[in-house]
Amino acid sequence: MPPLKQILDRFYEEYNFPERLIHDPISFPRSYACPEDREVAGFMAACLAYGKVGLFRPVIGKILAPAGDHPASFFRNFSMKRDGRFLRGISYRFNREQDILCLIYIVSRALKQWGSLKNLFYHFYREDHVDIKIALQGFIDYLTALDTTPVYKSAEKPYGLLQLLPSPRKGSACKRLNLFLRWMVRNRDIDLGIWDRIPASKLIIPLDTHILRIAQCIGLTDRTSPDWRTAGSITVSLRKLDPEDPLKYDFALCHQGISGLCRGRRFPESCSACSLSL
Repeated sequence: MPPLKQILDRFYEEYNFPERLIHDPISFPRSYACPEDREVAGFMAACLAYGKVGLFRPVIGKILAPAGDHPASFFRNFSMKRDGRFLRGISYRFNREQDILCLIYIVSRALKQWGSLKNLFYHFYREDHVDIKIALQGFIDYLTALDTTPVYKSAEKPYGLLQLLPSPRKGSACKRLNLFLRWMVRNRDIDLGIWDRIPASKLIIPLDTHILRIAQCIGLTDRTSPDWRTAGSITVSLRKLDPEDPLKYDFALCHQGISGLCRGRRFPESCSACSLSL
């Protein structure tokens, strides 16, 4: 067994998942009982999960609040005229109120046509795909091709909307969408396992600054750009350690960075006490 696998497996097995759960956006979909509500709440939460947790959590909470206990039903039947008033004044960093409304409108259209986001994603997924890249491209192409005139009064696709729906087609690491897919596909630990046709081995790691720095530090990649190729490179390295479930390490590694325990570079005073120290 390679030393790195021993270290990461021990780190994973000893990690206190419940303790860190409140600091992670997956806490939003986990608060619902019905799979279809978990799926929709999870997508909304993942799309807005960037920046500091303390800043995006209140925004996600405000978006989900009008949906009550059944966000799938609320967003499927969403009416700009009837329900738009509940979301007035909600914005977040790059995303204006209109952008968030348009995301909800797009999800509503998808749910009406496909019944669920799962059905839409499955439409583009094939078992012979190496990973989920092609399916994710098709999924995002469909969503971003929908007519936005009812929201913007034109067919424009402003940056504030497209920033919520990145695509690997353009080289983006798609951190938040890969995070959403991890929640939906994996059925272990804190993940939800709702989309059972896709093997966990096909997932790509949700690459953010924390994962990139730690991956470089422990030798999972020598790439420096936070893009899709780097996410793939790290995932390939993790598949060598666990071919069936490479992303099992993701939550713990990410929160090692979020918590401040890992600074992502070699500092003797912190690395000597780090549980990931090689």
